[in-house]
Amino acid sequence: ALKEKDSTATVWDALYNKKKTVIVQTAPAVRAALGEVFGYEPGTLVTGKMASALHELGFDYVFDTNFAADLTIMEEGSEFLERVQNAFTAPERKAVLPMITSCSPGWIKFMEHRYPEQLAHLSSCKSPHMMLGALTKTYFAEKMNIDPASIYMVSVMPCTAKKFEITRPEMFNHGLADVDAVITTRELGRMIKDAGIDFKNLPDGQFDSPLGLSSGAADIFGTTGGVMEAALRTVYELVTGRELPGNNLHIAPLEGLDRIKTADVKIENPLEEFSYLNGVTVKVAVTSGLKGAAMLLDEIKNGTSPYHFIEIMGCPGGCISGGGQPRPVNDEIRTKRLKAIYREDEGKPVRKSHENQDIMMLYNDFLGAPLGHKSHELLHTIYTKRSRN
Repeated sequence: ALKEKDSTATVWDALYNKKKTVIVQTAPAVRAALGEVFGYEPGTLVTGKMASALHELGFDYVFDTNFAADLTIMEEGSEFLERVQNAFTAPERKAVLPMITSCSPGWIKFMEHRYPEQLAHLSSCKSPHMMLGALTKTYFAEKMNIDPASIYMVSVMPCTAKKFEITRPEMFNHGLADVDAVITTRELGRMIKDAGIDFKNLPDGQFDSPLGLSSGAADIFGTTGGVMEAALRTVYELVTGRELPGNNLHIAPLEGLDRIKTADVKIENPLEEFSYLNGVTVKVAVTSGLKGAAMLLDEIKNGTSPYHFIEIMGCPGGCISGGGQPRPVNDEIRTKRLKAIYREDEGKPVRKSHENQDIMMLYNDFLGAPLGHKSHELLHTIYTKRSRN
């Protein structure tokens, strides 16, 4: 997924089409790198200017993929707890553990080709931008009285594999694609330049609600270890009623760039409904890049994996060094982008996905409950065994 197929022409066509409502969303790793296209130092957050530039380009609504990252945590955290509960209390259900995160499409495709027998370990959650696309064409369209067929959904991603992901047949609902086009961070930079927008002098704009508010936990999806940390913040609190102990809600040793990192989270004095977890140590592992992934998958294959929950991202360092990000990328630039994303997290008033009020409203008004019927229909997916060629 390192070569990109240019998608800017189709996006320009949609922007010029008066019959279309053109909506854009941006992934967390984009705001930490887009500035580099315009001469900013690596690690400069340009969230507000990016939102302004997207409005200037003519998008009707500018949403934040981070909103759906919070939603992913609610769904994935609930799915993890369901698997753990079955493992401890209902062995006949044959819960599949460890559960592996599913938001890195290059990694998913690799797994479908190389480890087809292990696909049941993958979380069934769609990736955040696919969830947001599905919600835009259902929940948002209904709320705003817009014909879903007239919505053209664009995702700005650090990733070139997302371009394949949107073509998967599971990513369509009633014949409509959840997401119509993916452009990379670099492609967005080109569009802003081609439009003659003076990026550096733009005011700081905002994302549009209701799909624009997010917690700090969502920001860290852009880095290796971030999805796991975000999930554990929520899962620990759901199980114990208390905040995850640790340094400013970060779990050592999950941050950083080493190949495989592991952490143990001990559950003590859980709420009554989770009493079966009292004294259990939840073991998690995080890796980015396919070498570490293969090592963890081989353990699963051999029946020797000690873990309950594994986060895997295809790119070293996670999405911050995706194939669609500004070049060059080295460890120094990766670290600066990673720090920028953690700064954004720490600066947010809400740090945990389950405390995002707009997420609560979405469940109350539309989805019902995590893992409910509507969630399964719109937010979850299936995987395909593929040949090894």
